[in-house]
Amino acid sequence: MDNNEKGIHNEKWLQWAVELQSLAQAGIFYGKDVFDRERYERIREIAAEMISYKTDISLDKVKNLFCNEIGYQTPKLDCRAAVFQNDKILLVQEKNGTWSLPGGWVDVNVSVKENVMKEVKEEAGLEVTADMVIAVQDREKHNLPVYAYKVCKIFVLCSVIGGGFQSNIETISSNYFGMNELPVLATEKNNEEQIKMCFEAYQSENWKTFFD
Repeated sequence: MDNNEKGIHNEKWLQWAVELQSLAQAGIFYGKDVFDRERYERIREIAAEMISYKTDISLDKVKNLFCNEIGYQTPKLDCRAAVFQNDKILLVQEKNGTWSLPGGWVDVNVSVKENVMKEVKEEAGLEVTADMVIAVQDREKHNLPVYAYKVCKIFVLCSVIGGGFQSNIETISSNYFGMNELPVLATEKNNEEQIKMCFEAYQSENWKTFFD
């Protein structure tokens, strides 16, 4: 994520642009009249132009992130694995030096459970079981910067059953950390509040899934 993207904040203009995009996308999909669909296409372009103008992100990049889906618009799914060992949590180090819970976008051909296990294997080299959903969060209520598209974050408590870190194209190392020794976090993906929540779920005997 570049500095321009980090310039997107929770301002009223962004909320308007997101709503325009959502309405236009639904109109494009459900509209029957060819002229109405052309108007909806233009409305979606205007929403993208608003974001590009206010953030200096290239219009092509905004359209790629913001205007490529079809059908009724729903949030993207991001899953994060909370893996513990000796009362410490597993984090993986990204190429920019920051650290995050293993995870990523949920692929269209797998379930959330399958995806979180796959992400831990790819990013940390570990085979895990996915045991419990810790939380289902609306990303923009917890993480900055606010994106021009909605994201639903799912945190899953996992247990290691084998494996070890292997070099890969996404992460450069992995390690376990106590709550009071956290490294520099990739806060757009997971912040200290969310890591603390994972510790609380791990330590609880009767954790109830948190959801916004």
